[in-house]
Amino acid sequence: MFRHVKELQFEAKPEKPDALYAMKFQEILGGQYGEMTVMMQYLWQGWSCRVPGKYKDMIMDIGTEEIAHVEMLTTMLARLLEGAPAETTAAAAAANPVLAATLGGQNPQHAIVAGGGAMPTNSMGVPWNAGYIVASGNLLADFRANAAAEAQGRLQTSRLYGMTDDPGVKAMLKFNLARDTWHQQQWLLGIEQLIEEGYSEVVEHSNAEEEDQRWNKAFYSPNPGSAAGEGRWAQGPTLLGDGEIEYVADAPPLTDDDGTLPAPDPNLFATYDGSQGPGTPGTPGGRAKGAAEGVVGKIKDALD
Repeated sequence: MFRHVKELQFEAKPEKPDALYAMKFQEILGGQYGEMTVMMQYLWQGWSCRVPGKYKDMIMDIGTEEIAHVEMLTTMLARLLEGAPAETTAAAAAANPVLAATLGGQNPQHAIVAGGGAMPTNSMGVPWNAGYIVASGNLLADFRANAAAEAQGRLQTSRLYGMTDDPGVKAMLKFNLARDTWHQQQWLLGIEQLIEEGYSEVVEHSNAEEEDQRWNKAFYSPNPGSAAGEGRWAQGPTLLGDGEIEYVADAPPLTDDDGTLPAPDPNLFATYDGSQGPGTPGTPGGRAKGAAEGVVGKIKDALD
């Protein structure tokens, strides 16, 4: 259950409307790393968390705060669009021919679709989609994704901060910058505690015994003259403490497989030189059926 109060977490009061800036501002609301993404990402992770107590509560607390950030941004966008595009932009265009030439960069859907309000889209009008979020059920992997999302979102907020002189907009963005700085640290501190409490190693390491042990400590450098070997990532002990990093310079291929593909189905009309012999006619559906029948046949043979 969520509780809502009328007051915003932080005020969203621009000094004046600005439809062009509103279009840019959409990115930190409905873009890949916008507030809608981190809101849904954290809530999904929290609802799926199987560690009751501080971890689940921390995820849910931050996710709930992000709902407040979405509310702040949508409010700010509606206020930036007040009187736009008609009165605000017409007056500005009349005084500035250069601005008049660029007004086509506005998002007309703000007026036509949203009635002068925010939209769940990025700055180019592309709708937000759930494919942006990460919620794997593995807290180490998720917390790393969260820290990266906060870093990307903060970077975009910082860029937008430099694109306006409006003191009201800047005041809210200063608050958002501060929260993004702290949220990065919260997720990184969460990773530290996961490791300290034995929930994870320093990297995701499931099925470690199944790894190809020859290649789990090697920096593979296929580029002649690469300077990558000078970095810490190519020398010294591994982060897991299970040995020394091996730097493989001018790394050769590990197989003679040259990636040649089988002959195509002639009914699919792919361009083909005939080098792999004639293709087998059929359809993807037919082949899938044939494969399934083959599996069933093997099972029957095993049971007989």
